[in-house]
Amino acid sequence: MRFWLVLQQLTLIIIIIASTTDALKNNETDHAALLAMKSKILDPFGGGVLSSWNESSHFCNWEGVVCGKRHKRRVTRIRLNSSGLSGTLSPHVGNLTFLRQLVLYNNTFHGEIPNEIGGLYRLKALVLNTNSFQGRIPASLSRCSNLVHLYIGFNNLVGTIPGEFSSLSMLKSISVQHNNLTGEIPKFLGNITSLETISVGYNLFGGTIPNNLGQLKNLEFLELGANHISGMIPSSLYNLSNLNVLSLSFNDLHGSLPPYFGNMFPHLEVLQLHYNNFTGQLPNSIGNLTKATELDFNGNEFSGKLTVDFSKLVNLQILNFYSNNLGSGDFDEMHFLKSLTNCSSLEVLSIAFNQFRGVLPDFVGNLSLSMSYFNLAANQLQGMISPTIGNLINLSLLNMADNRFTGPIPSSTIGKLQKLQRFSLGRNQLSGTIPDSIGNLSSVNELYFNNNNLEGTIPSSFGNCQRFASLRLQQNNLSGTISKELFQVSSLSILLNLSHNHLSGPLPSEIGELKSLVALDISNNNDLSGEIPSSISSCTSLEFLFLQGNMLQGSIPKSMEFMRGLQILDLSSNNLSGQIPSFLEKLSLINLNLSFNDFNGELPLHGAFANSTAVSVYGNNKLCGGIPSLQLPRCLYANRRNFFFSSKRIYAIVGASILGILILISSLVFYLRKRKRESTNLELLPKDSLVQVSYGELLNATDGFSSSNLIGAGSFGFVYKGVLDQIGDVAIKVLNLVNPGATRSFIAECKALRNIRHRNLVKIVTCCSSIDFQGNEFKALVYELMMNGNLEKWLHPSQETSRHEFNLLQRLRVAIDVASALDYLHYHCELTVIHCDLKPSNILLDQQMVARVGDFGLSRLYHPEMGISHHSSLMGMMGTIGYAAPEYGLGSEMSMKGDVYSYGILLLEMLTGKRPTDLMFVDGLNIRNFVGQALERNAVELVMDPAILKSDIVIGLRNNCLIAMMNIGLACSEELPQNRMCMTDIIRELQQIKKTMFK
Repeated sequence: MRFWLVLQQLTLIIIIIASTTDALKNNETDHAALLAMKSKILDPFGGGVLSSWNESSHFCNWEGVVCGKRHKRRVTRIRLNSSGLSGTLSPHVGNLTFLRQLVLYNNTFHGEIPNEIGGLYRLKALVLNTNSFQGRIPASLSRCSNLVHLYIGFNNLVGTIPGEFSSLSMLKSISVQHNNLTGEIPKFLGNITSLETISVGYNLFGGTIPNNLGQLKNLEFLELGANHISGMIPSSLYNLSNLNVLSLSFNDLHGSLPPYFGNMFPHLEVLQLHYNNFTGQLPNSIGNLTKATELDFNGNEFSGKLTVDFSKLVNLQILNFYSNNLGSGDFDEMHFLKSLTNCSSLEVLSIAFNQFRGVLPDFVGNLSLSMSYFNLAANQLQGMISPTIGNLINLSLLNMADNRFTGPIPSSTIGKLQKLQRFSLGRNQLSGTIPDSIGNLSSVNELYFNNNNLEGTIPSSFGNCQRFASLRLQQNNLSGTISKELFQVSSLSILLNLSHNHLSGPLPSEIGELKSLVALDISNNNDLSGEIPSSISSCTSLEFLFLQGNMLQGSIPKSMEFMRGLQILDLSSNNLSGQIPSFLEKLSLINLNLSFNDFNGELPLHGAFANSTAVSVYGNNKLCGGIPSLQLPRCLYANRRNFFFSSKRIYAIVGASILGILILISSLVFYLRKRKRESTNLELLPKDSLVQVSYGELLNATDGFSSSNLIGAGSFGFVYKGVLDQIGDVAIKVLNLVNPGATRSFIAECKALRNIRHRNLVKIVTCCSSIDFQGNEFKALVYELMMNGNLEKWLHPSQETSRHEFNLLQRLRVAIDVASALDYLHYHCELTVIHCDLKPSNILLDQQMVARVGDFGLSRLYHPEMGISHHSSLMGMMGTIGYAAPEYGLGSEMSMKGDVYSYGILLLEMLTGKRPTDLMFVDGLNIRNFVGQALERNAVELVMDPAILKSDIVIGLRNNCLIAMMNIGLACSEELPQNRMCMTDIIRELQQIKKTMFK
């Protein structure tokens, strides 16, 4: 008996020892797996979430790690979401066999999702969304048979949803939205009856909506938007009575909604059907969606009278009918607004771009006080604007443009809308005066009252609106003088248009205070008189200046020579006189109209004057000379002077000859002396640069080439910010002479830049070719410092830097600047310069956001007889992957058409916000067909960079400009070089787009 008792005790001890050993072993497995994970993760904040992952405490106490209660010391949860982490996910995560939750969302992990996760058979939640994971979705995840929640959206995943997922019978949520997945919506999803959430929007799925999705009785969230799905909504979907969210937007769906549509979804909160091809009358049953907060129907072809009773939708916040064919012509068809007065939560209401023809009833003022966005534009609404509109005191946007409203602007109530930011009444038939109460709208930044019958003076109270960016008052009957208070609104930065009115008197000198304004149009007022104020030269951002059709007199102010950004100048049909100043040759003018004035003397020959399509001087009978195609008389005064002063001419010729000989001798002496110098290579300097700098000066200027002054790095060197005593702020590119191509790059860049000057090229200040204090060879290039960095930073800001606003107009201006630089290099230099490496990091932006093309280290010079100068650059270098023309890979020589290709890719990148090397571009997809497919589907919103300003008051105009720019990008990046545009045509089309934006 005692023997058996001892034996039992020994057995128990062995079991305890074995289990303890096994626990320790498993414990060590988890410990090692966590350390392996940590080794692949970068924690940019140093002392962040992973700082506790060390040997000072047990791993179960590490931040973000949770161990189980039943199986102590085994990891069951990892939660590292929103921790600023990057790096890759280690395959060793598959060794955490007790893991039930892996939560890493909102970081910047990249690389592939490890197949080893498929070994985590206890896993219930995998949450990897909002990272940068790439590659395919691992089919091995199907072995996680207990998986309930799968969130892998907002990454760069490609391929299809694996068919093996059909075995995930416990799955409740699958979220793969905002990736680059292809194929069709898998039909097997309709067989996983536990599903409550399906989110597959913003991918590249095609085909039709699977009919068997109607079997998912538990489904609450169905989001299929922004794909290539076509066909009709299958009738089985109307069985999904538990749906809270139904989003089918941005597809190619068609057909009409059934009459019972609204009765089938008693729990529906969000309905998004926008940008499809739905037709027919909107079902009245929509009014039964009593829990709805958002109903979005815009961009379809719904038609007929809107008879829906919205009074039950007390939770409704967004109602959008933008761009349909709604409207019947009945006088009372706007009566549906009456039922909306019961929707106390309504914030957004848009019926713009429809066919509504009725009057706006007085009860419009009874709509929800929560309303912030009210868009009635582009209908045929008539009658007077009800004063009750002033009750909607929380509006930030009110757009009533392009209708038939008559009568005055309600002066007694309109000033109450003090939160208004965008206000448009343009293109109506309004009359009366502009109310002084507009001055109370202190938050407004866009005000459009153009194309009406308004009269009286421009209220001086406009001076109170110190947030104005754009003001359009053109095509009215306004009179009186222009108040100086208007010109003192320094926030005006986009457009001030006062044209086609009856304004009189002189232009106030305060015009110079509009330092940020891009376009100014005061044309066709007839009675504006006096001289052009010299202070106008302070408008340094001005690109469009229209003063034609007035009674201005005097000469063109000499101060205008400082308006270097001016591109279009129209002074026609005035009483201007004197000689046409030669400084106009030096401006960046692409269109100059001086017709029908009283100018005299000889016409300049260069700049805009060298192109008869760019300049117009008709109706100036005292002009002579100019290029032959302008057909002006010859300047006879020069011949008379030669006749009377022929002896003086002889003396001048002799004097000039002697002077020339002296200059030649001096130049020879200078050249011989220069050859003896062993410091800076002056022959590589720009012709007008006499500044010499030594290695020591550059060392001091950069605090010893300190890393704190490092602002960029490339294959051939490093760029530092510095301050030179005789110059000021500069950027210093120090060549990495360990790279065998660096010296040739240095010489190539100097040769390319030594004789060229253009406002859109980075200016080289000087160069230094010397030795450092250790006797090593040293070479550096010194440039003007561009305060706003490079375009790369603006298109793809790092996680550590906040994203600055970079709107469509700014991008268009950069595109024009870069095109202008290339046009100059290709067609207006003594030797054609081919850049060969155009990309965002080589485009710099100055303080006024003017773009400057830089980095000519790979450039080639071209002579029509000698061809490409191969010695001017590094042989074998063909530009940067993604931007280099495809023919370069086949051995073709560098060419201007290659630069055009790079420009086209650059333009598409600026519009989409995606690099051409983005991980989404696989399996034949590239940035060209990515954009091309969107244009074919008329869905540019799907591919445009979300950072482009979305709240433009004229959405259609913005989209038209986007489409036109995308088409230019596609035309520039054609596969065959001969099919690509030339830079001159590109500039012309981009300028036309820009003019369209300012109409």
